[in-house]
Order: sequence, then C-alpha cells, then structure tokens
Amino acid sequence: MLGRFCIGFIAATVALTGAASAIQVKREVEAKGEAAKVWADIGGWCAISTWHPAIAKCEETEAGGKKHRTLTLKDGGVIKETMLKSGKTSYTYRIDESPLPVSQYTATFAVVGNKGAGKGAKVTWSAKFTPKGKAADAEKVIGGVFDGGLGQIKSKY
Repeated sequence: MLGRFCIGFIAATVALTGAASAIQVKREVEAKGEAAKVWADIGGWCAISTWHPAIAKCEETEAGGKKHRTLTLKDGGVIKETMLKSGKTSYTYRIDESPLPVSQYTATFAVVGNKGAGKGAKVTWSAKFTPKGKAADAEKVIGGVFDGGLGQIKSKY
C-alpha cells in the first residue's frame, strides 16, 4: 500500500515539475500603419513567408476541420503547425513538428490598433512552451525567431 502511495506521489511531483518548467516568451513592436492594413498584409495564415526572413516557403492545407501550414526554412528545416483559433486580427497555433528545441508549443500572433485614429498598431507575438534541453537556450531561440520576424515588420511599417 505504501509503495503505491509513493509511486503516485512521485508521479504527481513529476507532473507538477513538468508544468512548472513551461516558459513564456513575448515580443511586440509598434507599426506606423493602420491596424487593418497591417493585418491585411501580415495576418494571413501563410503570409509569414512574405515577412519572416527565415521562411522560404509556406504551404497551407486543411484536414479535420483545421488549418495546417508547413513552413520550409531557408536552411532546409521544416516546421508543421496547426491553427487552434483565429480572430479578426489574431490567430493562435501550435507546433506539431519542428527542429526547434521546444515541445508543447502554442503561440498567438496579433495586431492591435493603438487608441486614436492614425495612431498605428502594436504587433504582438507570444508563446508558451516546454524546453527541450536548457531553458535559456530554448528561450533564446524562440526570442530570436520572434525578433527576426517582428524586426522585418517594424522596418516595413
């Protein structure tokens, strides 16, 4: 009886430790363009291939009532993602397969208009994930992915 309790306690401790190791990364930039125009240019599910410097190609498919995209990186790597939900100026997705040092990755990409006409927009990219390996390394990689893409958006708008 005590053995079962110990095994259950260890399993619960491992589960809690795993949940506590999730990392969040968030980046945002100000864009001078109107939110609707910025979203129209960058917000499409495969539009990432037009503004992210690491993406060579994006292929969109639909299966099981969900949108999927396959991103081919300029270095030959492939990332497969599924859209979880979408709004007027945002979408949330998960990574299904990738060479990135993360698992259980979900992210949201959004454009929000700043208050007042002609005030521009804020482009936000945030993610939550479990690192594979060192947390600092995974955080640096994802932060670099976000910074590369958002830097291109900022320079364009």
